[in-house]
Amino acid sequence: MKSEQKIPVVAKEILFPFLLITSLFALWGFANDITNPMVAAFKRILELNNTQASWVQAAFYGGYFTMALPAAYVVKKFSYKVGILVGLALYAVGALMFYPAAAMENYLFFLLALYVLTFGLAFLETTANPYILAMGAEETATLRLNLAQAFNPLGALSGLFVAQFFILGALQSDDMAEDGSYIYETLSESAKAAVKTSDLMVIRNPYVGLGLFVIFMFVVIAMVKMPEGKKENQVGLRESIKRIFRKERFVGGMLTQMFYVGAQIMCWTYIYQYAENIGINNRDAVNYAYAALVIFLISRFLCTYLLKFINSGRLLMMLSLLAILFCAGTIFIQGEIGLYSLVMVSFCMSLMFPTIYGIALTGLGDDAKSASAFLVMAIVGGAFMPMLQGLILDIGGSGYSDVRILGVPEVNFSFVLPMLCFFVVAFYGHRAYKKYDLE
Repeated sequence: MKSEQKIPVVAKEILFPFLLITSLFALWGFANDITNPMVAAFKRILELNNTQASWVQAAFYGGYFTMALPAAYVVKKFSYKVGILVGLALYAVGALMFYPAAAMENYLFFLLALYVLTFGLAFLETTANPYILAMGAEETATLRLNLAQAFNPLGALSGLFVAQFFILGALQSDDMAEDGSYIYETLSESAKAAVKTSDLMVIRNPYVGLGLFVIFMFVVIAMVKMPEGKKENQVGLRESIKRIFRKERFVGGMLTQMFYVGAQIMCWTYIYQYAENIGINNRDAVNYAYAALVIFLISRFLCTYLLKFINSGRLLMMLSLLAILFCAGTIFIQGEIGLYSLVMVSFCMSLMFPTIYGIALTGLGDDAKSASAFLVMAIVGGAFMPMLQGLILDIGGSGYSDVRILGVPEVNFSFVLPMLCFFVVAFYGHRAYKKYDLE
């Protein structure tokens, strides 16, 4: 036990590169959480139904699925640094595409911009996660990844801040009359067209600014000498894939990650719809999203500390079971108490992504590069699961309480989907705790 304590989480000589790569975790956290409120924003501005609006998340997380394997190929062929630079370049291009998308006022162009932007995020996550794992001893790999991932919600909080004050707070289409109805819905077609043009410009500007900042990060990382992991033997990607798919721990982790990401995106995307159903508009609902992220951040540091004493699989299982209880509260307790229960799900989710990632990649060596690509592809759960929730919300109409299921509005009932996802995560945690030697 004493010898394990002497192993540094991050060696001093690579501390600066570690911090630089860790900053990328905040960068894609920013993109994730500035985009989550856009589902509700595009629905209002472009007068979409819930399923159509959910295509925002389908485009955003579909990019991960499309580009993860090419990213793994680039990393294996060249280096971690090249993978990161390609990711930053694609990220910048996608963000800057919001400028012509707003000029054309075309929803499909906005979706294409998000799709390209997440090409970059796929490269960054495929590269940065295994890079962090490789920056030290395998015994401290999961702890190191949890530490790096702890900076992800800092970026997410920044994204929410921008969404609230520079987007949602400035949207004219979100203005409400004294009776609680949306003024935008009562305007003439010409007045609506003017508001639509103005609001799409409001959405455009933060993304363009983000693109310029990403270009700055590209220049900084390009100029800094980055450490590189051990060069692998000349083994093709196909052989590597065959090996990793013979590992039960990896395959289970990949499937579990898909369900976890789906649960996370559903809880963070549809918190706005849940709040609106009890009379809270989007710009005020951001405060609940803030609370969820702050709780997520505090819990991430707390759980990272607990990993020193509790087996990672066991802690994953315990938090998953607690998340199931909070989902039940979200479904069956109506009003603000149900909303608080939804917020508290974030306490349970904080540990899940990096811990599933770390468990799945343990012992894979250089095969972790290709394995990481499949774990990033599993993020596609964030693409199609919110669409399933959108379909539930559209039962009976585009409102959120058109019908009652099991005695509750459909927006409440729709959270049965993340609840089922957490059952999958709990099973994987139990499997890891009972079968895999992760001490």
